[in-house]
Amino acid sequence: MDRIDLFRIFTRVVDCSSFTRAADTLGLPRSSVSAAVIELEARVGARLLHRTTRKVAPTQDGAAFYERCLRLIADVEETEGLFRHSATGPAGRLRIDVPGRIGRLIIAPALPTLLASHPLLDIDLRVTDRAVDLVEEGIDCVLRVGPLADSGLVARKIGDLELINVASPGYLARHGAPTSPADLDGHVAVNYASPSTGRIENWEWLEAGEVRGRPLPGRVTVNSAEAYIACCLAGLGLIQIPAYDVQSHLAKGELVEVMPGFRAEAMPMTLLYPHRQHLSRRLQVFADWLDALLRRAIPG
Repeated sequence: MDRIDLFRIFTRVVDCSSFTRAADTLGLPRSSVSAAVIELEARVGARLLHRTTRKVAPTQDGAAFYERCLRLIADVEETEGLFRHSATGPAGRLRIDVPGRIGRLIIAPALPTLLASHPLLDIDLRVTDRAVDLVEEGIDCVLRVGPLADSGLVARKIGDLELINVASPGYLARHGAPTSPADLDGHVAVNYASPSTGRIENWEWLEAGEVRGRPLPGRVTVNSAEAYIACCLAGLGLIQIPAYDVQSHLAKGELVEVMPGFRAEAMPMTLLYPHRQHLSRRLQVFADWLDALLRRAIPG
């Protein structure tokens, strides 16, 4: 097997902490992955992995070798593409994961233009509202909305997602229209529970440059953006939602913005990718395209 292929297999095993998961993400038999690592250890003359029945982890030599392999793989990919980019453009499959509404409403409808411009590029589009493990699930990049945990991933800021407060005309007819947070007593919200943690967020707003918040009662709790909007349309309570998400409902009068001077803090949109994969040509092209697309579709 080619040496750089051995490096790729070894780094994927380390990333996944498993021969089986690495084989799944690479589309190879587990036996081939195991044989590749054995061959690599024989070539370098060192044991690179600790193997147990439950987990695979790099040895001290393996950890140092892993970091070197990442740099070599990135350099090889960049070097291989130096002269063919201008002739053929980016090639290969790119696996991406994006939030549900952004994926369905913005990215998917725009993909024909991207693919027409780059006929050798294929997109594996995953649309989820949960946090994914890029390495373990074999994802090249993920678009995340909101504050980031310190993950060690490479981050590219795309823009900000403006949030607005809305309600249905029917709800406002029954409860009145709040004009400030002081008017929220007696109002109810459609509560949104994080798909990852189940936590229900407070109602928040910016006041004098500071983020403030308070809990709002609600009889309905949801864990998807579609249900969140549907319950608001049904008059079940106030919601805080990205403005782009409800533009058509606002235009039709199905929803009404309230408390425009007391919006929640905008949420950052960030494209994340592991290690040095940001050097690949296809990921660079996609990131630039997505950046321009979202800045047009979601002005911040």
